[in-house]
Amino acid sequence: MEAFVLAAAQYGYSLLFAVVLAESLGFPVPAAIGILAAGAAAAQGALVPWKTLVVAVGAMLIGDNILFFLGRKTGWWLLGVLCRLSLNPESCVARSADAFYKRGRVLLIFAKFLPGINTMAPPLAGSMNLPVLQFWALDTTGLLLYITSYFTAGYLFSDLLATIVRGYSAVTTIVAWLLASAALLWLANRLRIWLRAGKLSPVKLLTPKAISEISDAAIYDVRSHGYHDAGTMRIRGSLRLDPNAIPFAVESLPRDREIVLYCTCIREATAIRVARVLAEHGVKAHVIKGGLSAWKKASLPVEPVPADEVIRLPRFS
Repeated sequence: MEAFVLAAAQYGYSLLFAVVLAESLGFPVPAAIGILAAGAAAAQGALVPWKTLVVAVGAMLIGDNILFFLGRKTGWWLLGVLCRLSLNPESCVARSADAFYKRGRVLLIFAKFLPGINTMAPPLAGSMNLPVLQFWALDTTGLLLYITSYFTAGYLFSDLLATIVRGYSAVTTIVAWLLASAALLWLANRLRIWLRAGKLSPVKLLTPKAISEISDAAIYDVRSHGYHDAGTMRIRGSLRLDPNAIPFAVESLPRDREIVLYCTCIREATAIRVARVLAEHGVKAHVIKGGLSAWKKASLPVEPVPADEVIRLPRFS
């Protein structure tokens, strides 16, 4: 905090602008702390209050509008990219879209106070075709509430913040030990997950060329969010297999043919997960290495997803 106040006096408003813009674009930068510190800096005369607010609001407006129009342009693709950080990426888009459709207009006003949602809200609004004027009105209301709340707190309690900063050095060692312990716990958990994954049933990855040479292969598309856009392509002759409804579909799978799965996830994560679930039900399945992208690069045949199989997610009229 103290370092920010001193930097504010030296670098002016460009530092605040960069911090707020970075967080609004999804970078792990704590804009709230920056705005809080800017309020304290303004109280101490390092910044002019009204100019500080204009800079912060302008930076956040720019970031939010970039994500909004990028979401509007790219559709569900951008949301799929963002949802790859989710524990369940193949259903993240559907859940997020449904929740936003029900609460989107109100959620936009308070999204800035909710970590994670603050970045997802603008591209969701754009992807779901929220009218531009409505987005501007709601988003501006929300970011004004967010910025003025933290700025006012920093301005009014600048002396208290300074006291907290001065006392921070007394607990630095404790904080360092806590962070080190948290890091060790995280590493131990990752090791546990890695060891557990090693015990899971192995899944055979086959190249697209090898799959194309299996004449009677039953190929299944296990994507979920890949079915949201009209015009989406799939491997010619492949069938739909919902990755979230495997137990209900096992009985319908052929037992006298080679079963092959593919998706568009990083490291074929969804297809491998589905293959392991099928293995638990006594069904052996292979996975296409590289997924649909590798199949296309090999110049193997694809076809449009039938219109009646495209998942129509909600859109604002």
